[in-house]
Amino acid sequence: MIKVRFAPSPTGIPHIGGTRTALFAYLFAKHNKGEFYLRIEDTDQKRLVPGSEEAIEEILNWLGLSPDKKFKQSERLDIYKKHIDQVLSKKIAYKKEGAVYVHVPDDKEFFWEDLVGGKKITFAGKDVEDFVILKSDGFPTYHLASVVDDHLMEISHVMRGEEWISSTPKHLYLYETFGWTPPFFAHLPVILGTDHTKLSKRHGAKSALDYRDEGYLPQAINNYTALLGWNPGGDKEIMDIDEMIKLFDLKDINVSSPIFDINKLNWMNGEYIRQLSIDELSSKLKSHPLRQSFSEARNSKLVELAQNRMTTLNDFNKLTEWMDKPPKISSSDKQIAKKLFEELSKVQKWKTEEILSALKKVMEEEEIKMKLLYKIFTGSESGLPLPQSLEILGKEKTLKRLKYENY
Repeated sequence: MIKVRFAPSPTGIPHIGGTRTALFAYLFAKHNKGEFYLRIEDTDQKRLVPGSEEAIEEILNWLGLSPDKKFKQSERLDIYKKHIDQVLSKKIAYKKEGAVYVHVPDDKEFFWEDLVGGKKITFAGKDVEDFVILKSDGFPTYHLASVVDDHLMEISHVMRGEEWISSTPKHLYLYETFGWTPPFFAHLPVILGTDHTKLSKRHGAKSALDYRDEGYLPQAINNYTALLGWNPGGDKEIMDIDEMIKLFDLKDINVSSPIFDINKLNWMNGEYIRQLSIDELSSKLKSHPLRQSFSEARNSKLVELAQNRMTTLNDFNKLTEWMDKPPKISSSDKQIAKKLFEELSKVQKWKTEEILSALKKVMEEEEIKMKLLYKIFTGSESGLPLPQSLEILGKEKTLKRLKYENY
């Protein structure tokens, strides 16, 4: 059976690169009717960040990448100790300053065919430095613990960033020492920013939870992240998780580093927002951290009006906050506000068409453009269609904010 793992270290919250590793592992496992494990690699006790482990699980749950099993390395110390004793008994390791090191003979040669790109990668033993497998604090290092766990958990394929390529010979030497068959390796290319440097926070290297709080949908994050280095062929870009599972194949991962483009993510998120029903979108907005306190009736009307103009869920607040927090009308606009009050007061049937007629009359008589009316009502020069918005706001509130005490 195919078994893969996502093995983050809780020394911080994984950004989009770590999330991609988890997603690829999940897609590969599910495509092959296999299992996807979460392994918390918390052996570096000095660098642990409180809350990181919980955030990692929250990310996976939010994205719908629930693991079949979860493991935690700090709960497996006895297992590692037994295997360290075996390494010492084979005389390939030595103790120094309270730690245990492994020495790789110069005449050794290590090679594997990486599943990303399908190329053979070779290392000479003389180019592999001595490495620690047990620290002085009694905790194993990544090199030892990950090899032991991958074997005991029967991990068939290891997916990780290409920065781990130089560590693979060390791991292969440990597999050889224990007499174990190593798994297949797939080293994923690093994600770059639009300036072709390593992805950083200024490029968008944030966690999935940050994107969630900024109003992105999990479907969009999964879809966009999958396309950072994977291309199933064809021009189709919008794919739900089931379709990605059906299509996913390691041979379709590109060797070259993908570029993270926030504009592309924004476009994709907008597409997913427009796929939602009004009820679904309303529900997501109500549960969002920046939810509005609108009544249900007004909320659904506004959601319908705003849906096609939203890139993220947060845009709903930006488009509608003026309805509860009206801007102060400047003294230079008081004549226009007075005229608007007069014309809108005459509107008998408070519907979009009649409201628009009143607005047009003011624009013609005062020789002004619609953007000034937007500014008076919303504080911005553009936004949701003004007549429809004012209909939803209601005549009483519309007139109230045009009264003289507001400027």
